[in-house]
Amino acid sequence: MNPKWNGQFSCFDLVAKTDEHVRSIVCAGDVEIGGHDFVVMAGPCAVESERQLLQTAEAVAAAGARILRGGAYKPRSSPYAFQGLGVEGLKILRKAREETGLAIVTEVMSEQDVDLIAEYADMMQVGTRSMENYALLEKLGGCGRPVLLKRGMTATLEELLRSAQVIAMNGNPHIVLCERGIRTFETATRNTLDIAAVPVLKTVSHLPVIVDPSHAAGVRSLVPVLARAAAVVGADGLLVEVHPSPDQAMSDGAQSLTFGGFSEMMDDLQPYLAIRAAGQPRFGPRLVAVGGPG
Repeated sequence: MNPKWNGQFSCFDLVAKTDEHVRSIVCAGDVEIGGHDFVVMAGPCAVESERQLLQTAEAVAAAGARILRGGAYKPRSSPYAFQGLGVEGLKILRKAREETGLAIVTEVMSEQDVDLIAEYADMMQVGTRSMENYALLEKLGGCGRPVLLKRGMTATLEELLRSAQVIAMNGNPHIVLCERGIRTFETATRNTLDIAAVPVLKTVSHLPVIVDPSHAAGVRSLVPVLARAAAVVGADGLLVEVHPSPDQAMSDGAQSLTFGGFSEMMDDLQPYLAIRAAGQPRFGPRLVAVGGPG
């Protein structure tokens, strides 16, 4: 390990890697994240209708996804943009789980919504704009569900682990970190994927790390390429946006894959996953974190 990292990250004692605690496996429903399997979470940015979500759930499950993503509450920059279906969206997500067996991850924006969303979700997503919403992070400490913590668009890795530490200090060690691209001076893509963040986080923390290539790219054609890179550098999985008709999507259509595009991406990942498997170290002691409704 880089000697600088030892003091920089070891202060976050509940999430930092130690000789006694090398890795965590976090369970969303019956899906283990952080073990040998490469777990793909896929679905639309927003739940728009029952038909849209159920079609997507069936398609991504058939292609090999293990967890369905979909936003019932959407933190949109514009007050004129689609804000989500709220509770109705949560009910549709639950129906999709019942029909496909996929676990559910959905975003929570406010500490006031934690208890309600925890009734429906297998995993609670903290979006990039909420990474430093400490009231929300503290509330998630007692939610009884694992947390998918996305890196803030201008956050350092130290700040990301600080937020993870807040959740763990409040009683919830069941955390998955997500690199989703950071804001830089580059304008060709929506954000800049910090691919080095994955091996750094895997070195200094025992928490699983996944990559969101959709928000990093902002461009549909780049998503499969970034997904391959994530697999090769040792990520534990992906968070990918998929929509039946991306050009008609109410949000993030430009970066959403079609059903066919997602299936092709999953097929094309196989040789890269073989490289990942060959490079995996022999695992030491672990913590199995259990969460998600039955």
